[in-house]
Amino acid sequence: MRLLNLAIWLAALLWFLPILVALWAAIHPASDQGSFILFSPLTLQNFVNAWHAAPFGRYFLNTILLVLMIVVCQLVLATMAAYALVRFSLKYSGVLFALILLQLMISPDVLILNNYKTIGALGLRDTLTGIALPYFASAFAIFLLRQAFKSIPLVLEEAAIIEGASRFYILRKIYIPLAKPIYIAFALVSISFHWNDFLWPLVITDSVNVRPLTVGLQLFSAPEQGVQWALIGAATLMTTLPLLILFLVFQRQFIQSFMRAGIR
Repeated sequence: MRLLNLAIWLAALLWFLPILVALWAAIHPASDQGSFILFSPLTLQNFVNAWHAAPFGRYFLNTILLVLMIVVCQLVLATMAAYALVRFSLKYSGVLFALILLQLMISPDVLILNNYKTIGALGLRDTLTGIALPYFASAFAIFLLRQAFKSIPLVLEEAAIIEGASRFYILRKIYIPLAKPIYIAFALVSISFHWNDFLWPLVITDSVNVRPLTVGLQLFSAPEQGVQWALIGAATLMTTLPLLILFLVFQRQFIQSFMRAGIR
């Protein structure tokens, strides 16, 4: 048991090591960023310099709007799809669900060229909608919600129908509240993924007006300007801090949602 705990602590330390290095570079002068002197003077000037070196305010706004747009659309579409798969007698519903799950086996990077052509044909290139559109339908969200909805007793819906409740009322008052842990867990996973997504936003955006945080960070690592590790560390911490706070606030709900709901 002690060896297991030691292994867990070592794994956690290795996982946290890049953040510690970024923190060290961010709070120390640029001249000391590679020396790791224990009593090196502390400074917050790197955060000020990083904030003014790029339009971080715009980057944060773009990222928040982008993530909210994607997560809301994913949850709305996945809720309706999961409910239809569970409670409606659809012909070939098993085949339809298998086709939905097929999305999980295809890496999004494989579809970048086709998505780029489609978004360009729709006139949505270099827009937040163009970045978000390929992610609106999530097979993973449909799968999780379908499994959660299947565990809800049918007698609850039948009783509500007898009382004259509509399908949308049943969905809003019965299914969604009972599947709340799944919604929280998926929302946290989706927010984390799209907050850190880099390749697709880099390909589809051209201007600062729609550029998210991850693409904006490449400004500090441009070879022609020289790699400024102090600014990179400060900018990285500013970018990841909202996610760390979000996870710390909802970590109990996140863990309990998978422990209670799981995959039924």
